Amino acid sequence: MPTLDSYLFFDGNCAEAMRFYERTLGGKLEAVLTYADAPPSDSPKFGPEAKDMVMHTTLVIGGRRLMASDDPSSGSQKKMQGFALSLSYPSADEARGIFAALAEGGQVMMPIGKTFWAEAFGMLTDRFGTPWMVSGGGQG
Repeated sequence: MPTLDSYLFFDGNCAEAMRFYERTLGGKLEAVLTYADAPPSDSPKFGPEAKDMVMHTTLVIGGRRLMASDDPSSGSQKKMQGFALSLSYPSADEARGIFAALAEGGQVMMPIGKTFWAEAFGMLTDRFGTPWMVSGGGQG
């Protein structure tokens, strides 16, 4: 049976973002591979400024994978839109704590609060541009 996981593209701050997610969400980074780590025959041809950028990384959270890389081809990454990563917690207090951590330096679209389906639900875009929906104490 296949699995469905998420893959994010950053504009040069992938390593910082994924380490933040590892600390904040309690996950474990499996690998952080840079463009410099790839053998010349397997590496896309980007300039020397891309050598320290992330070519691929995987963060395991609750048995799921959040994968990501930097996109050195674009020059300026487009805004992430049309999706949100969803986090569900057993308790509203857990959800509120994670929401606050992710919201720091970001933009809250819907403050976390009680809804008809959860004790706590909110929506935000974090300081790295990743959109999140966080819920807790409900049906998620």
